[in-house]
Amino acid sequence: MHINQNFDSGNILVKDIQNNSATLAIRTDTNSEFKQWFHFKLNGKVGDSYDFVVANASECSYEKGWDNYQVAASYDGDYWFRIDTQYEAKQLKFKHTLEHNSIFFAYFAPYSYQRHQQLIHNAQHSALCQHLVLGETVQGRTIDLLQIGDANKKPLWVTARQHPGETMAEWCAEGLIDQLLDDNNAVARKMLNEYCFYIVPNMNPDGSVNGNLRSNYAGANLNREWMEPSIEKSPEVFYVRQKMQKTGVAGYLDLHGDEGLPYIFVAGCEGNPSFNEALAQQEANFSENLKLINPDFQTEYGYPKDEPGKANLTVASNWVGENFNCLALTLEMPFKDNANISDADTGWSPERSYILGGSLLTALFQTLS
Repeated sequence: MHINQNFDSGNILVKDIQNNSATLAIRTDTNSEFKQWFHFKLNGKVGDSYDFVVANASECSYEKGWDNYQVAASYDGDYWFRIDTQYEAKQLKFKHTLEHNSIFFAYFAPYSYQRHQQLIHNAQHSALCQHLVLGETVQGRTIDLLQIGDANKKPLWVTARQHPGETMAEWCAEGLIDQLLDDNNAVARKMLNEYCFYIVPNMNPDGSVNGNLRSNYAGANLNREWMEPSIEKSPEVFYVRQKMQKTGVAGYLDLHGDEGLPYIFVAGCEGNPSFNEALAQQEANFSENLKLINPDFQTEYGYPKDEPGKANLTVASNWVGENFNCLALTLEMPFKDNANISDADTGWSPERSYILGGSLLTALFQTLS
């Protein structure tokens, strides 16, 4: 057997190989102590069964994330399916019998940097869309913004993948972008009569390429940098925030994935000092609308609500909501399956994340129109 992780978003350490069994470890994010994302390729013999043990699973950032978790696998990099996985004796264990010589394993279906670039450059072919570069990351990659619509309209902002391992966020952003650029989508046309969308599909390209779970190359957790970002440590937030201050924000969605909870849900700004009844009603309306549009979304399970005035304003949605007095929500999707509507073959998937992105457009239309 041969194991390799030297490619876009690769992450695994090979500790030992004995015949068809491998002992592995997940390495930490660059310049950081976070770890949980993995992505590697196995080459072996068709028909043989291979066993894997992730020996440091209990040392990862979200140990509860392994409960009822199933590893994602793909032979072609396009269709990702789940394989039987156990978390026992503080180790993550899985096995697979090869149908082809090479297979990818990952924490969740990756969203490659190449696909990100294709998304950006395909979108700019639409007369509705402009591709703007806000600045550069720590490693010198572009911070890409898609402006969809007339800049004189009210600004709606969407960011995704502040945490690079949360790839479902960019799959979701792609679904939203495709719906917005579809000339036959009546909801998109009506929304763009009143709003301009500013979408950052990948806030953390350095972390994405380097196979990080939660940090940029400098080791910063971008979703804790919104009060005082710096060009040296968190240029991604610095330049996006700077652009927001120029355009204003009439509404904001920040797209994420959650390691532990097997649900799709939102977290609001109820802990912000300036939070009021009008914003509370808007948040409730958005959730009810999205629940009717897409039953993958639910409101029973989620994060504990912040006490009034106790919000962490270093978090993107809290900072935006407080500074622009607007609807600002963090949307979370699972790394696992969606417990409400499960799929044993794929779990929560890129395809369902993509469809959810289109649903967000309709929910925004019903909430803000």
